[in-house]
This record gives sequence, C-alpha cells and structure tokens, in this order.
Amino acid sequence: MKKHLTVAVALLFAGSLAAFAAPDTAALEANENAAWQAFKDKKPDEFKKIVDKDMISVSADGIADMNKEIASMQSWDMKSFKISGFKAFSDEKDVAVTSYTVAVEGTYDGKDASGTYNGGSVWKMEDGQWLAIFHTDVKQESATK
Repeated sequence: MKKHLTVAVALLFAGSLAAFAAPDTAALEANENAAWQAFKDKKPDEFKKIVDKDMISVSADGIADMNKEIASMQSWDMKSFKISGFKAFSDEKDVAVTSYTVAVEGTYDGKDASGTYNGGSVWKMEDGQWLAIFHTDVKQESATK
C-alpha cells in the first residue's frame, strides 16, 4: 500500500510539473492570430490589447518599438494572412515562445510583399493575460539552384 501511495504521489507530481510547464497553445495561437488581424485591419487599439506597450519587433526592415510598429500599419495593405505550423514552447509558467509560418497577401509601401514568412513571438503572462513582448518575422527566400 505504501509503495502504491508513493507511486501515485510521484505520478501526480510529475503530471503537475508537465501541466505547469506546458503553455496554453490554443490561447497563444488565438492571440497571435488576433495580433495579426488587428495589424491587418489597422486597429492599433485592438493591437495594444494583445501586445505589451514595451514590445520589440525585429524584421528585415529593422528594429521597432510599439510606436514604430503602429506607424508601419499604415504602410501595409494586407489583403489576407494565414498562420500554419504553429508551435509553442515554455519551461516557465509565465513565458512562452512561439514559431510558425504565415502566408501573407498584400503590399508594403505600394510594393508587393506577398509570400510566406517565418514568424516567432515571445509571450509573457501578465495579470492572467498573454501579451506579446517580442516578435520577429522574415520572408522566406526562394531557393535558386
């Protein structure tokens, strides 16, 4: 009986550690989609609900803070986006790292920017809500051989 109790407690502890470290992938993916949608729709107030005020973004264009990111919304005419291959990882209860690809159709500063981008974000849990604190994306290059 004592051995069974020890095994049960060990399994319970291991299960709680796994649950503690596993990020809520569905919530993170929903937030990632919501951030892209707010950006596409040029809705800075919606964007700011999902992205931390001190966020940093890194792309081929350079490094941006929240003000630059909001300003760049006006340069985009994004017709559509579709996120796929979404993955989330965490070994902390309040920080998660995501990666994915996103197919974008649209223009930036009047030039075609359509294509598939590799994306990733770092999310921080604050007051019970996931907020993006870092984001990066870069357009995939076509292989030439």
